[in-house]
Amino acid sequence: MARPAALLFDLDGTLVDSAPDLGGTANDMLVARGREPVPLAALRPHGGSGARGMIGAAFGLAPGDPGYDALRDEFLALYETRLLRHTQLFDEVQALVDGLVRAELPFGIVTNKAVRLATPLATSLGLQPPAAVLIGGDSTPHTKPHPAPLWAACRALGVAAADCVYIGDDPRDMRAARAAGMPGWAAAWGYLGLAEPLHAWVADAVLDSPVDVLKRLGLA
Repeated sequence: MARPAALLFDLDGTLVDSAPDLGGTANDMLVARGREPVPLAALRPHGGSGARGMIGAAFGLAPGDPGYDALRDEFLALYETRLLRHTQLFDEVQALVDGLVRAELPFGIVTNKAVRLATPLATSLGLQPPAAVLIGGDSTPHTKPHPAPLWAACRALGVAAADCVYIGDDPRDMRAARAAGMPGWAAAWGYLGLAEPLHAWVADAVLDSPVDVLKRLGLA
């Protein structure tokens, strides 16, 4: 394909490994209730779903269930206090970012994480800047897989959706990309979730590592 005008990335599970702090928050809540913590390996696949995924894995509750809203609010308040305790960039993400900067290829971040959490996370880990835009889960009236957040990022970057690529580690990311009218590349190094196998995502490409993004673009 021709080199895109810009790249858009998911945050958790694509650029940053936040599962240790997301899972740690869920386990703190369990321990506070006298319950056994859940192994991080069992929580990790749910990292891309944030509070919803962690509450589901740790407490077996989903949105709409009695008690879910209170647990979600507690989770978010606790998570904010340990946002960067163990969270870090995935291996090779810094090399990816450096390569995009050298090539002067603009990129942005589109996440379902609330801006109040996403902005300090991205800033502290050195992602914004250089990321030219960050769209959070509360930046538009809709969250992924709705295309609105991706369209908002395109408007901020001044590029057409068809000239962008969205890269993420969840099937919702690929659905959002298709709905927005842009290619979607699956980040196979990420959390991936448990709901749908990777081959069912209908991704335009499956990349095994962050540096594979640069290779696909002819930048490495």
